Amino acid sequence: MLVPQTRLLFWFAAIAVPFSTLGAVYPPALLLSLCVILTALAVALLDAGRSSRMLECVRLELPKLIRLTRDRPAILPVTVRYGPGQPRCLRIGLVFPPELNPAVDERLVLLPEEADAAQLDWECQPTARGRFILSQAGLEGSSPWGLWAVRRSLSVACEIRVYPNLLAARRGLAALFLKRGAFGVHAQRQLGKGREFEKLREYVPGDSYDEIHWKATARRGHPITKVFQIERTQEVYVIIDASRLSGRGCAPLEAEAAVRGETSSTRSTGRSDGDVNGLSHDTVLERFLSAGLILGQAAEQQGDLFGLLTFSDQVQTFLRARTGKEHYHACRDAIYMLEPQAHAPDFDEIAAFIRTRLRRRALLVFLTSLEDPVLAEAFVRNMTLLAGQHLVLACMLRPENAAPLFGEAPVRDLDDVYRHLGGHLQWRNLRELGKVLQRRGVRFALLENEKLAMEVVAQYMAIKQRQLL
Repeated sequence: MLVPQTRLLFWFAAIAVPFSTLGAVYPPALLLSLCVILTALAVALLDAGRSSRMLECVRLELPKLIRLTRDRPAILPVTVRYGPGQPRCLRIGLVFPPELNPAVDERLVLLPEEADAAQLDWECQPTARGRFILSQAGLEGSSPWGLWAVRRSLSVACEIRVYPNLLAARRGLAALFLKRGAFGVHAQRQLGKGREFEKLREYVPGDSYDEIHWKATARRGHPITKVFQIERTQEVYVIIDASRLSGRGCAPLEAEAAVRGETSSTRSTGRSDGDVNGLSHDTVLERFLSAGLILGQAAEQQGDLFGLLTFSDQVQTFLRARTGKEHYHACRDAIYMLEPQAHAPDFDEIAAFIRTRLRRRALLVFLTSLEDPVLAEAFVRNMTLLAGQHLVLACMLRPENAAPLFGEAPVRDLDDVYRHLGGHLQWRNLRELGKVLQRRGVRFALLENEKLAMEVVAQYMAIKQRQLL
């Protein structure tokens, strides 16, 4: 595609307008005027003919797959390959999805003459997780005499995966991992005698009667005691609720707000300039995903097996508990495109699925929302069945106004009074729900937005230390 440059328009105006006027005013100069105008036109056409195929040897190469992190600056490597006779100054543009938030949409590149390729670093900062495709690019070069701009559209194939940002959620977790056995730190003390059978030994006075192995005692004719060891490898499943309630907005974390340049007023409302433009959003599901992946890292460091399950009105993703970097990457790839569904959660379906698929006793960490009394009733009914086989931990974000009536929040007007009364009723209902679940053997935790990941890991570490699983 050829586009006239400013130079062509300037020379056309400088030649065609005066000589056409001269030919019209002074008839003897008409032939000379036509010759000058036709010569200028022939020069422009010759320049266009010389530049019509000049960008055919230029190619853009991008990696097939690029993995980025939400709200973290990143660089996309772009390789420009060209042959002899190509313009040394090119304007390159990439068609980015708005969620990738590139620093610039196009760049002016000076290609070195002694090489046949050039490397570009394209800066961007993703504002939403998900899968994005770069499929189109544009080139623009100048004709040999600078009268035309030569433009060409190229097809590129680059898949960009944007994963949740765990940096802000991991702040404050260093103290929890310092208690692992390693050089220079103290090993974490675990309570209890363990549940895993290790060996048999002779009876020692003081051994409990429930530790005696009666069949071995009968065979040998004298008391034999069972010896147990603390279980080191256990199964931990994070079960993430991706239903309609998980799509509600929540205030961004302090570290994320600092990266985006948000003020305290925008953080209090949970919205920012990026939310208005549709570039950045914080939802309850974002918090659940970050907490789930961080818990997976903690379980791997503790030697446990980590599994993942997501659901709404039906089970969406199920990865059986394993360990290793490949399994963690598989879990991350399974949820980076997860979006809230417009359905209510079906706890009957998820409970039936768990009872048929998970035979071994495991820790089930539910990340869900239970403000709705109907959903809370269904959750209690189904978790009562699961608690007989598994250890169930239900975690949810504390609603913004759910707090005791005489808390620290100031009251400025009558609207604040009614809002605090409603928050107190909601807080009381959640307290009652926690007591009901506790009586049925289910642990319940109402967690803060800023400390969700840290408190989920702390709950897991407490269960691990007390050998409740």
